Amino acid sequence: MASQEDFIVGKHYYANLYDIDVKAASDEEGLRKAVLEAVDRAKMHLVEIKSWKFGGKKGGVSVIALVEESHIAVHTWLEYRYATVDVYTCGEQSDPLKGIEVIIEFLKPKNYKLMYADRSQISG
Repeated sequence: MASQEDFIVGKHYYANLYDIDVKAASDEEGLRKAVLEAVDRAKMHLVEIKSWKFGGKKGGVSVIALVEESHIAVHTWLEYRYATVDVYTCGEQSDPLKGIEVIIEFLKPKNYKLMYADRSQISG
């Protein structure tokens, strides 16, 4: 029988966001702030955050936050008014759902699909 120490917690929320707010989706600094707020609300611990803005009206923004518990990734496509969001944590005290909700609120999609994968495993 496996002990608690042999159990790896893996909580993974990911979403496809449709018909997002283009102004928010093109705001690199605003999206960075939303991701930092997501880190805080999810009770994760930031290691580093990076962001990139691509190509004007047909471009988008990507923000990646490396956290001690795993990561948060956001990618927007302005011409399609579409975004993907990925919040994964291996922290027992973390709540990735609270983190992904912050980003969804910021991007204001008219519709979205939220998915969850339990990526926990007994090690050994």
